[in-house]
Amino acid sequence: MQTIIETVQPYVNTIVTAAAGVLTAFVLGGLNKLKTKVNVWLEARTTAAQREVIHKVAGEAFALAQTAFKVAGGERKLQEALQYASLTLSSQGIVVSQVELKSAIEKAYLEYKAKTKTVLATEAQPNEEAAQVAAKEAVSGLAAKLNDFLAQATAEVDNTVPPEPETISAPTEAVQTPVTTE
Repeated sequence: MQTIIETVQPYVNTIVTAAAGVLTAFVLGGLNKLKTKVNVWLEARTTAAQREVIHKVAGEAFALAQTAFKVAGGERKLQEALQYASLTLSSQGIVVSQVELKSAIEKAYLEYKAKTKTVLATEAQPNEEAAQVAAKEAVSGLAAKLNDFLAQATAEVDNTVPPEPETISAPTEAVQTPVTTE
């Protein structure tokens, strides 16, 4: 039995070593794929975080331009916002093209406009309701005045029509009474 084990042992060692090598290759391949996926996820995450920072800075730049340069025209405000955003992002080590930065500021502007329209629409809604109530009251008042006018007009028409002459009805038979002298 010893001879069988001694004879088979080199084959078993070779098979075990080969299996360990194949298993190691699969593990390393899986780790490499995992590393690639992790790198892609980290790059996407970093880009998303940078995008978030870019949009926050663009919002700040728009707010600054809107408040600090109230009397300036739109193009001047945009240039000031671009300058502020560019300086702020470069100080944080984020490199962004002028087109991307302008797009982010324009997005902040459009969001501001949408919010202001929503607020104005919400504020205008009670005014619309008040206007509807006032319009109903005005229509009611107009209807009352129209009724009064029509009542006066019909009363005047009734007063201007001459009354029908009264007819005196005569008796159809004449009654004669005898006159007596005494």
